[in-house]
Amino acid sequence: MQNPGIYLSIPFCRQKCTYCNFASAAFPASLLDSYLRCLSSEITSRIPLWAQSELSISLQTPADTVYLGGGTPSLLPAPRLDELLQLVRSEFSIPKNSEITLEASPENVSPEQAAAWAASGVNRVSMGVQSMVLTELRAVGRMHSAQTVSSTFAALRQAGIENISVDLIAGLPLQTSQSWRDSIDSLLALRPTHFSVYMLEVDEDSNLGREILRSGNRFHASDIPSEDQIADFFIAACEQLREAGYLHYEISNFALPGMECRHNRKYWEGIPYFGFGVEAHSYDGTNRWANTDSLDEYLQIASQQKSPVVHSKSLNQKEKIEERLFLGLRQLAGISLSRMEKDFGVNPQNLFSDQFQEFAACGWLVREGDYLRLTDSGVLFSNEVFAGLIS
Repeated sequence: MQNPGIYLSIPFCRQKCTYCNFASAAFPASLLDSYLRCLSSEITSRIPLWAQSELSISLQTPADTVYLGGGTPSLLPAPRLDELLQLVRSEFSIPKNSEITLEASPENVSPEQAAAWAASGVNRVSMGVQSMVLTELRAVGRMHSAQTVSSTFAALRQAGIENISVDLIAGLPLQTSQSWRDSIDSLLALRPTHFSVYMLEVDEDSNLGREILRSGNRFHASDIPSEDQIADFFIAACEQLREAGYLHYEISNFALPGMECRHNRKYWEGIPYFGFGVEAHSYDGTNRWANTDSLDEYLQIASQQKSPVVHSKSLNQKEKIEERLFLGLRQLAGISLSRMEKDFGVNPQNLFSDQFQEFAACGWLVREGDYLRLTDSGVLFSNEVFAGLIS
């Protein structure tokens, strides 16, 4: 059995980016200590808290990945971060070769902070760059610049943190095909180990998304590229990164050989992971559960020593098969049909033959030997494929 991963939610930010649809905000700094106390209590009291939510969990230790996301975990004072990681090590027996990832905003990184992170065991930093073009960054409320990003790379590498991932968003306001290429070229010059490239999400959970859906002009909503342009940006990024030696290993993720994100692969491969904090999700191989996405509610519940879990579900056999399909297909290598038959006792081609044929005819799915995978065009229509497989 493969070791699980640990996710820690730090939902605090200095400012809320217009495109962000996570349960993070510029919460008062005065709440941070209270939040960290509650987070630590949730970790140490997890078994009785899960039992309150009728979750009977067979917890496997040690865990070999820890991921601090948010929010902006790089805002944590170095001593608080160190205390949190020490607690996690004591509770989950984290081996020395584990992957410890900290999400960071470029303007929050200094040589002193980077050195403190490395001393605490952080060996991977995921930076929310999004763009290297100043007009695009300011349009969505980001405070850094291309020079800030370059300085951050230098500080991290000086501290001994070589595993650096960057996020980019295709479809930001004011973005053009040339500015998109310029952003990627600028980052390639810095040679990160990993890229995550996302197409702009438009939904009611972000300020920008709401304004776009209402055909408004606030937050530069009228300056968003068209859907076709955004798709073209994504295709161009795939080509640029492949030519530069990056493996396109998951729909949105690219890595130098051997530098894939070990923690995130657990999500796509059905390996258990346990999340703590606001909006954190967990999976133990059979059950999925999620914490409240409200900071106020989380703090109130924790003060009463109650479980923050607000939703849980035990997956039946059909749901497990569906999840294996659509999560496994997110990986560009695809899914092994023989392994699915071994794990579940059924051939997925028999269960989903109509859907497989339909998507193969569209040019979105292809079978190569034992593996079923998305094609390059299928990556762009992956949501349609996944929806069809679980309809």
